[in-house]
Amino acid sequence: MTGHNFERFQLRAELIDGLKKKDISQPTEIQERLIPSILRGQDVIGKSQTGTGKTLAFLLPILTNVDPAEKKTQYIITAPTRELASQLYGVLQDFAPENVTSLLVTGGTDRVRMLDKVAGGQHIIVGTPGRVLDMIREQALKTDTVKGFVVDEADQMLELGFLEEVNGIAASLHENTQLMVFSATIPESLMPFLKKYMSQPKQIEVKPKELSPENLVHWLISDKDRPKEEVIVKLTERINPFLAIVFCNTKETADAIYSVLLDKGLNVDLLHGGIAPRKRKKVLKRLQEADVQYLVATDLIARGIDITGVSHIINAEIPTELDYYIHRSGRTARAGWDGLSITLFSRSDEASIAKLRQKGITFEYKEWKQGSWVTVERRSDNRPSKQAPMPMKRKSTKVKPAYKKKARAKAEREHKRKRRIERRSTAKESRGRK
Repeated sequence: MTGHNFERFQLRAELIDGLKKKDISQPTEIQERLIPSILRGQDVIGKSQTGTGKTLAFLLPILTNVDPAEKKTQYIITAPTRELASQLYGVLQDFAPENVTSLLVTGGTDRVRMLDKVAGGQHIIVGTPGRVLDMIREQALKTDTVKGFVVDEADQMLELGFLEEVNGIAASLHENTQLMVFSATIPESLMPFLKKYMSQPKQIEVKPKELSPENLVHWLISDKDRPKEEVIVKLTERINPFLAIVFCNTKETADAIYSVLLDKGLNVDLLHGGIAPRKRKKVLKRLQEADVQYLVATDLIARGIDITGVSHIINAEIPTELDYYIHRSGRTARAGWDGLSITLFSRSDEASIAKLRQKGITFEYKEWKQGSWVTVERRSDNRPSKQAPMPMKRKSTKVKPAYKKKARAKAEREHKRKRRIERRSTAKESRGRK
């Protein structure tokens, strides 16, 4: 095959061969716009969603710029979670030439052995910020030879509280080190870090061609003020997913829903930041082997992690950060699959639903009636619903103090009044007869 579109970037021949083997011939927009700049050693900021090809946008030029003859660390790549770091490392191994060495540096593994391997001089280090910084502080990882530093999913780094560790890594590098930052959003609180360490970076933003693909359908189902666990159990009786991810906002909610689904005998697993590293690895392996039907998770896996075969997304609750709705639903309707995103909502969620509509999400309100799902009409979010008539106040049946005494006095006054009227009437009649 000649005239491969990646050849014009002057990448290493082994990388072009690797792309051909994977049948990747056309660069994505972010690859087109960033590969030349990264090859030149320029600082870059890439703002893009998951699925835009950003991983290869930095890995291909990094693998081209590595000098295999120099047995020292030349590039550090960080990701906010072990799962994302492992996935990045997997892609790196798929494309790395044999003479380029690399190492995955995350928690949950033998630290002493890791220190020895890092000290051995790996060309590329991929890891989580905390463990990478630990290697630097232990002086196993020498940073004076590092050419470039990648911060992937920077906004999630910020959200998970890892910016201090990222800052520590950046501070240990020499001032000419190339910095490559990738993020779905660039929060204002990230700007001081970018200004401190970046020199006239090339900034690009790649917007997805469509916020929600045509083969992805969005349903809204009212929880009718019932517990989420109860509603989800009913839901599982009415759908038959290949793989459904049940997203929760907190670890506590995820634990509760997982426990209920497990008690119901469903093929379910659990994944969030509170799960031990070894257990998380086992869960991810089960997912890749299609050995799970329901996965209860937090937004830990809403972004970046590629899980194939997700047919359904179930949002036990609308995420606080509405952009995460897009990330969650983006886990399905991939690689030609159809997808269904189901969101449970309560009356307090109407404002969030309206904002998601403004972003371009088209929802269908659904109810289960007579054995099937039917679309129901819903009053427009900005129209006030008719208020129900105020209930009549019931008279209190509580007996107030001195009630009987007052009632008896009132009855006597009424009796005297009637007797006076009767006497007057009798007197008039007698005068009339005279």
